[in-house]
Formats: sequence, structure tokens, C-alpha cells
Amino acid sequence: MLHQFFRFNWTAWRKTPAAERERIATAAVAALRDMEREGDQGPVQTALFSQLGHKGDLIFVHFREGMEAMNQVELDLAQTELYDYLELRHSYVSVVELGLYESTRKTYEAAAAKGFAPHSAEWNAEVQTSMARGTEAMKSRLFPAMPEAKYLCFYPMDRTRGEMKNWYTVPFAERQRMMHEHGLIGRRYGDVVKQIISGSIGMDDWEWGVTLFAEDPVVFKKLIYEMRFDEVSAVYALFGQFFLGLRLPVERLGGWLEGKL
Repeated sequence: MLHQFFRFNWTAWRKTPAAERERIATAAVAALRDMEREGDQGPVQTALFSQLGHKGDLIFVHFREGMEAMNQVELDLAQTELYDYLELRHSYVSVVELGLYESTRKTYEAAAAKGFAPHSAEWNAEVQTSMARGTEAMKSRLFPAMPEAKYLCFYPMDRTRGEMKNWYTVPFAERQRMMHEHGLIGRRYGDVVKQIISGSIGMDDWEWGVTLFAEDPVVFKKLIYEMRFDEVSAVYALFGQFFLGLRLPVERLGGWLEGKL
């Protein structure tokens, strides 16, 4: 996943002759349609959002199956003339990740029941076999299409590593318990919020990125507020900046450039 947050140079845009603006907008729409999906029936893999608030004007969210393809998206966007009016204010690189505390516990217990020593060749083979089965079963969640929701909320987060509370010193079983309780809250909102968790340890400044999609933006507040009271968030979570956007279909970009949603 790649999230890009841009400031748009409205002053320079207004100084550009109307015919030139129309030409640039038309070319940008064509380029973005090529990025949006592979083929007419392919899943949406790039989406555009009009950002609310002072942090920026446009949010691009890209899904790709490899880093080379993602880098190519950045390069393709940079080749458009519209890019001359965009100032990249923030970006976030991550990989779609599923919470596997429950399945990992079961896998470890199964390996131990067979008498395999932790991290032995037999143990590792058992874990790899289980992971392969899980990957195939959860392929649609690991390689999601862009949800067609009206609103987006994105924020990065870490787990605490302080002197008094450190997530990474908590035993696995205890972490699994807390994450199970945490997940129960998210499931209650599953019919109104599509959530994509992406891991970014070793890739970006925070440990995870959380991308939420919904038809009603107020539900973001309700979900995140409720989660703040569970143990894993109240004790062990650190949150970065929040970004909110309104879905901007590619074909409506020209109207947005003229001040119309």
C-alpha cells in the first residue's frame, strides 16, 4: 500500500490559461484511469480522495502486488503535467497485514503437540505449511480491492515501548488475549466500516497504518473512540496524525480542479 498526501497549488493553477488547464486535466484523468485498474473489469487499485482540513488537498491510495509496481505508480504520476501543481506533504508505505494471533497460537500448539522443539527444522516446516494454507484461504483479504465507500480515514500507530509499559515484553498469550478483545469491537462495526491494517515496521516511521472506509464519516469517530477504552489501545497504543478524505472519482477530477465536487 502507498498513501500519498498532496497540497495543490491553487495560485499557480488559477494563473494557468483556461484552455491549458482543461488540457492538463484531461490528460491527468486519462493517466489516472490507467492507474485505477488493470482492464475494464479489474479491481480498483488506485483511488483519489479530496482531503478535508489543513493538512492537504488530495489523497492518493494505491494497492499493488509488489514494490516495483508501486514505485512505477509514483513515477507515472510524476510524469503528468498535473504533478507540477502538486506538493507531496506526506506519504506512507506499508504492506497489507492480517492479525494472526489466534491462528499463530493454534499453529504453535499443534507443533508443540507433535513434539517439535521451537524453531527447529520440523517446527519451522509445520509453521510454514500452516501459513501457506492460511495465505491461500485469506487471499482476498491479503490482496483487497479498493472499497467503494464515500469516506476514508487513515492514521499510523505504534505499540508502546516505554519503561513502565512495553508491548514487546508482554508474553504472547497475553497479547493474543488483548488483541482478541480488541478485534471484537472492530467486528461490531464490520457492516459499516471496511478496515485494512497494513504493517510498516522497517518500511516507514510507524509500525502500522490503519485505513478505514465508510459511507458515514461519523462512524470513524465512534469506532476509534470505543476502541480507545479497551486495554490494548488505552495502555499500549500510540497514534499518529489522522487524515480524512472524501472519495473523488477519477472522472470528476476536472470538476474538482474548477472548485466543484
